[in-house]
Amino acid sequence: MRLAETSYDNTLTGCCGTVDEARWDEQRVTWHDKLFLRDHVRSFLHVPLNFGAVMRRDHAAVEAAAAYPEEPIWLTDEVSPWGSDFFMATDREVPGARMERLSGTFLTKVFEGPFRDAGKWVQQMGTYVRTQGEEAKRMSFFYPTCPKCARRLGKNQVVLFAQVD
Repeated sequence: MRLAETSYDNTLTGCCGTVDEARWDEQRVTWHDKLFLRDHVRSFLHVPLNFGAVMRRDHAAVEAAAAYPEEPIWLTDEVSPWGSDFFMATDREVPGARMERLSGTFLTKVFEGPFRDAGKWVQQMGTYVRTQGEEAKRMSFFYPTCPKCARRLGKNQVVLFAQVD
């Protein structure tokens, strides 16, 4: 399994890794044509209906292609109350998958709490971006832990990515 060769550490849960706050909190990240597998998650009023199934399917495709990047990351863009676009980083093309390259500069911030606080996190992220003299063009969520692992770890952390360039 190629994932074992990455910097992803899931030893505490056996499933999800933990958030490296120093890596993600209040950072500036720039990507040039960063490769992602793109998929879609169905939702009902922003509550995902098939997120787990999409994650399993996409992880299986990335694993089969031995395409795990050094730093696994997945982003979710809430495009409507009925669905989200899902992006899983890869280090090469995944056969049969819809691929997309993302470029830009992003400000990141780590948040902790229940998913129902996502609206508050978006507002707080907007404030943070403005204090940095920037304007957010779009925001994406990185959910590094599944709900089961968040319960095991005793906290739910989410990283917001605000594209500023």
